[in-house]
Amino acid sequence: MDKQRKKQLADAYTQTFRPMGVYQIRNTENGKVLVRSSMDLEGSRNRFEFMKQMNTNTLPELKTEWDRYGGGAFEFAELDRIKPREEQLADRSELKKYQDEVEALAELWVEKLQPYGDKGYHKLKS
Repeated sequence: MDKQRKKQLADAYTQTFRPMGVYQIRNTENGKVLVRSSMDLEGSRNRFEFMKQMNTNTLPELKTEWDRYGGGAFEFAELDRIKPREEQLADRSELKKYQDEVEALAELWVEKLQPYGDKGYHKLKS
């Protein structure tokens, strides 16, 4: 493949939307959950699977129980997706609108699941 074609494909990739939305990481030993949002759900899933494979944790909320139970005790689950209104980005600044939507959706899921105390890894806001 020539350089020009590689550049075209790379540009097309950077201009397309990744699946974005909300996911949870659940401890299968005790049912506790951590709710997170992402502008790239597949990337988040891949990072999580890599963490499990390497048994390294980069999420401070899970540290104690990851050390106790190991990465095998945690699972990734997609909760919700935001469908982009367009197939491609005209401008990278368009992502900000979606970022706000994704964060609001995550707040709704936290409100719904109430992942505090024995149910999750979130801290109540005072």
